[in-house]
Amino acid sequence: MTIEMFALNFLYSLLATVIGGCFLALLLFWLKENIFPLPNIAGCWYFQMRSVNTAYSPYKGMILGYVAMLWREGSRIEGTVEKIYENSSTGERSFEEKNRTRGVAKGFIEKKYFSKDSVFLHVVENGHGRESTNFYELVVTSDKEMVGSFTSMVASQDGEVRWQRDKPWAKHDVD
Repeated sequence: MTIEMFALNFLYSLLATVIGGCFLALLLFWLKENIFPLPNIAGCWYFQMRSVNTAYSPYKGMILGYVAMLWREGSRIEGTVEKIYENSSTGERSFEEKNRTRGVAKGFIEKKYFSKDSVFLHVVENGHGRESTNFYELVVTSDKEMVGSFTSMVASQDGEVRWQRDKPWAKHDVD
């Protein structure tokens, strides 16, 4: 094999590798953006938490309702929440705007290609009398619903949570 023949074969191989690599990169980018996009979680959500386990027995079975405004930058999530509903041992009530407690949410989306995507949120709520912290582990079931569990530092609570686009107060449940 001559030097010219070797150089020509090397050039063809290099060109084929570069073109194949560019095609593969474009294909994977298209798949990620169009077939496997991150879930659309930006916007307004309503969610209810039902306390299952707690160190303070009056909180057992308590249902708290919130409204959240979330936005997404890549897989990072930020937003705000306001408590708007409570059904506890002291009764059932809705909170007017001036009586609502507010919180800040931060988290991320875990993209899963072979199962449903997960969302992890940490919310610090400026409650009546003290700050409280809640952590949510959610599974995105659709663009309109996320379900999962929560853990709270208030009375060592944990339980079930459902996030949805529509206001669920008419049903008063998390199921």
